[in-house]
Amino acid sequence: MFKPAALAASLLLALTAHAHADTELTVYTALEVEQLKPYQAAFEQQNPGITIKWVRDSTGIVTAKLLAEKANPQADVVWGLAGSSLAILEQQGLLQPYAPANLAQIGPRYRDAATPPAWVGMDVWAAAICFNTIEAAKQGLPRPTSWADLTKPVYKGKIVMPNPASSGTGYLDVSAWLQHFGEAQGWAYMDQLHQNIGQYTHSGSKPCKQAAAGEFPIGISFEYPAVQLKRKGAPLDVVLPSEGLGWEIEATGIIKGTPKLDAARKLADFSASPAAMALYRENFAVLAQPGQAAPFAELPADYEQRLMKNDFAWASGNRARVLAEWRKRYDGKSEPLPQ
Repeated sequence: MFKPAALAASLLLALTAHAHADTELTVYTALEVEQLKPYQAAFEQQNPGITIKWVRDSTGIVTAKLLAEKANPQADVVWGLAGSSLAILEQQGLLQPYAPANLAQIGPRYRDAATPPAWVGMDVWAAAICFNTIEAAKQGLPRPTSWADLTKPVYKGKIVMPNPASSGTGYLDVSAWLQHFGEAQGWAYMDQLHQNIGQYTHSGSKPCKQAAAGEFPIGISFEYPAVQLKRKGAPLDVVLPSEGLGWEIEATGIIKGTPKLDAARKLADFSASPAAMALYRENFAVLAQPGQAAPFAELPADYEQRLMKNDFAWASGNRARVLAEWRKRYDGKSEPLPQ
């Protein structure tokens, strides 16, 4: 005999079982907020039964959080964090090496060199100067063309840049200057630049947003917000300093000990896949998979060739020492940390 109550109960049981069958991955990231939804949607569409729970903050804060949780990791995967940060996690034994399905297509300079790798790159972001042409004209400021130009007295109090302790963009700047100029000259350069800094922010994109809004005429940032804001009509000139560009690779890694290893591997596979590269291509002009990027009209054709040499081992191995020295010298101009 048909029993509606029994049928309803069985359907509820089936739905409950399906809900419990879903795997929720806790994913730590420093991706820009607007990138999270499309990346998540594409991954979950290809991997029904796996959902993402994001934990997002700036690079330095995410890195510190992962290190603080070393004894009791809360993340399953890192998707979209600086390669130098992932190198630190690797040194601390926090990453589970894994070779994603598309590894052979990833450029050697854009992944961990070990076999299997502890982390695999996604896309490159590089330093850029966001120059507000309208505010500069009002204030009689010339357009800078080099890092050296930013030390000129005419820019006193006119520049904002990210704090390297909290921002991956800030650290790639500092690391690049120290590697390119040499430590003595690099610190001497930053001493001069500091005289012209109005504020150090805790976000890599914020200086460009502040420049776009006219709060400061010059923001040291990276090319992603510069291009996006310019496309929206902001009066920005995207300046790529003549000495070369500090850069980082956004990358993916699996946290060692995750109880959701199979699902984590699927995310790592997706992150290195052509489908993911198509998403990254919308935001970045240089991808970890050579030949997949599309040129940006706002950037020169030789953009990738302008990247400075970046020793990830040096950047990660010296990070604590460099940040301690930076804080001692310059932290007085940092904006308050958010509560």
